[in-house]
Formats: sequence, C-alpha cells, structure tokens
Amino acid sequence: MRLGAKNWPVSKRWSRHLLSVISEVNRISTEQYYGRVAGIQGLLVEVGGIQRHLSIGSRVELLARGGKVVACEVVGFRNDRALLMPFGTLEGVGMGCKALIAEQDPVIYPDTSWLGRVVNAMGEPIDGGPPLRKGNMAVPLKNLAPPAHSRQRVGEKIDLGVRALNSFVTCCRGQRMGIFAGSGVGKSVLLSMLARYTASDVNVIGLVGERGREVQEFIEDDLGPDGLARSVVVVATSDESALMRRQAAYLTLSLSEYFRDQDKDVLCLMDSVTRFAMAQRDVGLSGGEPPATKGYTPTVFSELPKLLERAGPGPGKGTITGLFTVLVEGDDHNEPIADAVRGILDGHIVMERKIAERGRYPAINILKSVSRTMPGCNSEEENQIIGAAKQLLSVYEDMAEMIRLGAYRKGTDPNVDASLFYYPMLEQYMTQRKEENTSLEDGFTELSRILNTEIEN
Repeated sequence: MRLGAKNWPVSKRWSRHLLSVISEVNRISTEQYYGRVAGIQGLLVEVGGIQRHLSIGSRVELLARGGKVVACEVVGFRNDRALLMPFGTLEGVGMGCKALIAEQDPVIYPDTSWLGRVVNAMGEPIDGGPPLRKGNMAVPLKNLAPPAHSRQRVGEKIDLGVRALNSFVTCCRGQRMGIFAGSGVGKSVLLSMLARYTASDVNVIGLVGERGREVQEFIEDDLGPDGLARSVVVVATSDESALMRRQAAYLTLSLSEYFRDQDKDVLCLMDSVTRFAMAQRDVGLSGGEPPATKGYTPTVFSELPKLLERAGPGPGKGTITGLFTVLVEGDDHNEPIADAVRGILDGHIVMERKIAERGRYPAINILKSVSRTMPGCNSEEENQIIGAAKQLLSVYEDMAEMIRLGAYRKGTDPNVDASLFYYPMLEQYMTQRKEENTSLEDGFTELSRILNTEIEN
C-alpha cells in the first residue's frame, strides 16, 4: 500500500518533513529486477532481460568483477536491449555481468551546510572534508523550469563589481546572461571576478569539463575563503565521462533551485555550456542519434533550453541570476551552440581576442554586448550617459582604420575629434584588474566625470 493524505486521519496542514518521509517511503520498491550484460562496444553497454522495466534516463548498476559497482544510465534501446553509458570506467565489466535497476528518478538531498564545499557531479564531497549532511527534501536532478505564468518578473539591478558590465550591460536579479568568448580570451578570469564581487546571498558554481589543474587555483586564488564560504562548487573535469560532465550541469541548477526556494538571491555561474552540449552530443551519438549541425545531435538543442530555463525568477521571492560561459569555436560567434544559447538567454556579453591582444582586460566588446533589461532598468540620466559613451566608441571604431593609417586630419569632423579625445579615457575606464572591485554607483559616477571633461583644443 502506498502512503498518501487519504490514508492518514490528520489535518491537512502537513509539515514538509512528513511529506518528504512519505515521498521516500513511496519510492521504496518491493521487487528487484536484474538483467545481464549482452554486449559492449566502446563505452556503450547492451543489457538484456530488463528492458521492459527501463526508460530513457533510468539508472542501472553493473556488478563488475571484484565486487566493483559501475553506475550507468539508459541512453537508448536497440533490438530488445537497453543501451547504457557508464558514469565511470568499464574496467571489470564483461559479458554476463549482472545489471540491477537502481532508483528511477535521480535526486539529491542538499542542505545549507553544503555552503563552502566542493562536490562532484554525484553530489559527493571531493574537497577532503567530512561527509555532507543529507537534507530533508529531495530535489530532482532533471527538474522542470517553473511554469511561465507563475514566475515573478526580474528584480532590481544587481551589482556585478565589473565596471564595463555594470555600466554598459546592466544586469538585473533573475536575469540570465551568456559570456561568449574563444579560448584564452579571459572568460574564466571574468567569471572569477563575478563570483567574488557580485552581490548575492549564495553562489552555485558549476565547472563543467574544466581543466583539473585549474580547479584548485580557481577555488583558492580566484574565489578565496570569503567567496567559498557562501558558495557551493560543482566540479566535473575534462577527463570524466560524458554523463558526469552533463550531470554536473544538472546538479548546478538543482542546487541553485534549492537555495532559490529558500527565498535567497542565488548567483549561478557555469563554465561552460558548450562543454555540456559536447557531453550531450557524446551521449546522443552513443545512443544512435543522427548527427545534425556540425555533429551536434537533435537532443542537444532540446536539452539546452530545458537546462537554461531553470534559471531566472522563481514563483516566490527567490531568484537565480544565471551567468553562463559559451566557448565559441574558432572565434565564430555564430556557431550552432552560441547561436542557440543567444536565442534562449536574456542577453549576451561578447569577449573578443583583438581586444585582449591589445592588452585591455576584461576584453569585453560593449558595442556587441546586449542586456535585454536595458534601458528599462536604468534612469533617464544613466541611459543618456551610456548612450553618449557608446556613440563615442562607435564613431572611433568606424574610423579606427583611417586613424591608424594617418588618413584622418584633425578638425575635419567634430564627432571624430570628440571620439579621439574621449576614447583613451573610456578604454582606461573599461580596463579593470582582477583584484579590483567597482560598485554600480561608483561606476556611473566615474563615467559621468569622464564625459564631462572638457575637450582640449
């Protein structure tokens, strides 16, 4: 018999803990089904005998030789067999190994004590600390985004601590922004500045497919003790399986939702969405999906909105402000993943290699960057200041080639003359060291001071 409200002669004012217990009791199965490994090809395992009890996304545990247990996920079906991919290595798995059905719906049990900890994609601590305390409420890893009609609107402006972003790409609480950049342009450093300086209650940082060497550097040098104290860091390095890398992204959003439902303002940082898409591509190709645009399978483009839409305002007071990096291949900002993500998010921050090469960091091209909450979130005076600065930068960029060649003569065009005067000051304004923090108010004050400087004759 399954437990429910009808079986209990008590009032309708259920406590959250009691409902959680009932949910867990209902999840307990009275039967155990198992099958056998019938084939292995690369990282794809074929299992027979239990395919009628499985569905896409189900968890299966393979009992390998030597008592090793290999966790797997069902990614497809073929010829009356279930197709599985492992979360780890397949060492010790051979023909005839027993395959047990694990829990049907993968969930985690987060707790506020997880703050300050570093976990892997399975929610297990990897920082050498004590075991994590198990929370009372189960949070699904593949949760659905809140219904559109129940979500609140984005909140007030959020202070990101970076002048160029605060002024020219102003972000609001609950907004979702993409950071688009090629390799080696400085997006990881920008992400570390945002993690350290953004005004939020909780940080949830997902390092998906990150270089293992850089994880400790990011935690100790970039995030620091104060930043880590209000953060949960989820790590899946580039050498881990595609399922682990993909699940790290799911876990990052699940933890963000947990803290959001406690009415907290959460900053969700993910580096990077592209590696999540690559992991999903590997899973799709192994399951027999046909490759589509540049080898990406159709499920990549269906999973991206399911993941990214989970960020944003919640039904209550809590919000998830999402900042997701996108690694553009060959500096092509119109490649498939960048193009798909740009259409889902509420704005994009474009970083360019040419700006980085001339020594200006963060290498943000503010003329190509867009925040969909602007100009509505700013006052009229702030919009006028931003508009004037952008116009000066735009005029200079249009004439940059002629200026460098010496083909422009001063006094020919007053607008170009003004851009020549203000451009060095604006470039210096957008330059910011990693250890430097600038508030929203101070940024606008400094920008106003620059534009009010009288042009020298």
